[in-house]
Amino acid sequence: MNRENEKKGFILMFLGILSAFGPFVMDMYLPTLPAMADYFGTTSSGVQLGLTTGMVGLAVGQLLFGPLSDRYGRRCPLLVAMGLFLLSTWGCLFSADICQFVAFRFVQGIAGAGGVVISRSIAADKYSGRALAAMLAVIGAVNGVASVAAPVAGGVLAGLGGWRGVFWFLWGLGAVLLAACLYFRESLPASRRSHVPWRETLGTFAEVLRNRACLSYILQYGFAMAVLFVNIASAPFIMQQHYGLTPVQFSLCFGINAVGMVASSALVVRMPSMQQALHWGNNGMLFFAVLLMLALSAPCNFWLYELLLFALLTMVGLSFTAASALAMDSERHHAGIASALLGVIAFAWGGIVSPLVGLGDIRVTAGILFFIGSLCAWVCGLPVPVMQMLRRRI
Repeated sequence: MNRENEKKGFILMFLGILSAFGPFVMDMYLPTLPAMADYFGTTSSGVQLGLTTGMVGLAVGQLLFGPLSDRYGRRCPLLVAMGLFLLSTWGCLFSADICQFVAFRFVQGIAGAGGVVISRSIAADKYSGRALAAMLAVIGAVNGVASVAAPVAGGVLAGLGGWRGVFWFLWGLGAVLLAACLYFRESLPASRRSHVPWRETLGTFAEVLRNRACLSYILQYGFAMAVLFVNIASAPFIMQQHYGLTPVQFSLCFGINAVGMVASSALVVRMPSMQQALHWGNNGMLFFAVLLMLALSAPCNFWLYELLLFALLTMVGLSFTAASALAMDSERHHAGIASALLGVIAFAWGGIVSPLVGLGDIRVTAGILFFIGSLCAWVCGLPVPVMQMLRRRI
């Protein structure tokens, strides 16, 4: 029993850190951007291009490593991803100019995506139903904590060792994970691996998307993540510019909201079923999004905004945890591809909604986007007969 608990503890920690690669790669060096602009003798836009290429790499890498892990197992692609991460991080550390840095950031994003996409696939290999939801809830919780902690930790590391201190930490983290990959035992036996020729891989993506249940869960996950990205893009401006919060006060509120989202993710496993958790999450999102949109249009005072935002993000945590668990459970034979589609749709919606937040009055625009994302998730969660009836009427 102790050995079994040790193995489960290792898997839990291993998958949690792998899944946090996205926030670490994207957010940890944010506090060092001004210093990096001075170091490379470039503009802030030039350094921020590294953020863009890193995000593109994270999206592209999931489409690459998802099918690879279905075909060759989880362990070998993970070793490749971690090795590539070490090389690309080394390249970032010793880049001669900003162009080299941006190029290595793209490769670093691709490598980091391997950890993100394969972590969900390993969870689907080892668990199902409520146990899978519990594991994905933990992964989601680690991601939520990492999203908040990464910039803070990056600021501390930058104070100790400059911008290179951040990348040396990332390199060390990659080395630890590479060692853990060597200890990790393959979770996908050869008998369950995909044998589809590479030229037919796109057909496998199409096959997964033709699974109506899986597609519905992927879309609901994507729209819930869109609501989350609207908050990430709008909250700094609404809280600091419109309500006058200091950076420290904003960080505290942002952290409290993240804790609410993480706590609701953990509550998913205590609900009667994943479908019911998703139903409650989507209905709750739509309800609080409508209230928040009306409050921001009024406009409301800070405490009403914060209370409604906390409630909305709590429902978001409920929704995306249940949706991701159901999506992975409905495509166990193509878990890598299903995981890749979940990751790509999240980054795609994040890239779409983030710039839209800045159009017009940011409070009004954010409220409308909260409503649209929640409404789309709610519509995608409607039963198939209801959807067919709506199509006929349209």
